[in-house]
Amino acid sequence: MESEATVLIVEDDPALASALSELLETEGFNTQIESNGENAISRIRDENPDAVLLDLGLPDSDGFEVCKAVRPDYMGAIIMLTGSHGDNDHIRGLEVGADDYVTKPVSPPLLLARLKALLRRIEQISEVTDLSVAGGDSKKLNMGPLFIDRRARQATISDTLVELTTFEFDLLWMLARRSGTTVRRDELYRQLLDREYDGLDRTIDVHISRLRKKLVEFGGDADWIKTVHGKGYQFFVT
Repeated sequence: MESEATVLIVEDDPALASALSELLETEGFNTQIESNGENAISRIRDENPDAVLLDLGLPDSDGFEVCKAVRPDYMGAIIMLTGSHGDNDHIRGLEVGADDYVTKPVSPPLLLARLKALLRRIEQISEVTDLSVAGGDSKKLNMGPLFIDRRARQATISDTLVELTTFEFDLLWMLARRSGTTVRRDELYRQLLDREYDGLDRTIDVHISRLRKKLVEFGGDADWIKTVHGKGYQFFVT
């Protein structure tokens, strides 16, 4: 999928946008460039690219607003391009629905690694779904009011559909299928982000917080996901 994937680069710095496009095209990606936030919202909805590289500082709508606007319906990967000072920007980006982030100045190897990791996960999702539709690997979990259908990639609480991003669904599935046991933080990083946990990265923590809020919003309980300090997370529906 990676060599055929389309990436929309949303960046208002022409030099950086051109450099990113050249980097990705060299790796076999198809790229498009958009410099305006409002236009980016329309293009993501209409063109449905495989991935979006989303800068924060944009005319009209900033990167946070763009991400928040498209995330309910867009299932592709979103990587935020954030400033290098402090972690507030990338945490806020994750909270509004970005899958991952890369700080500026952009490291080409790091950007490529994170983009390819997210696209591989999405490709695996497609393969699992196709196999399940064919009748080979239908997986479902039912725990109290929570029902998860991996084939349909849907979760419901008391028959109410929980609106989850692709990342949030994968995180929920990984925790729920190991219900009652501790899933280590470093395992979540390897499985969902294809990188090692360095002890400082808060990406998974922010996604966990967002998932808890979604569960509560749709009738569940934040205590379904418990933090096991120094280790990871445990999922259990009471």
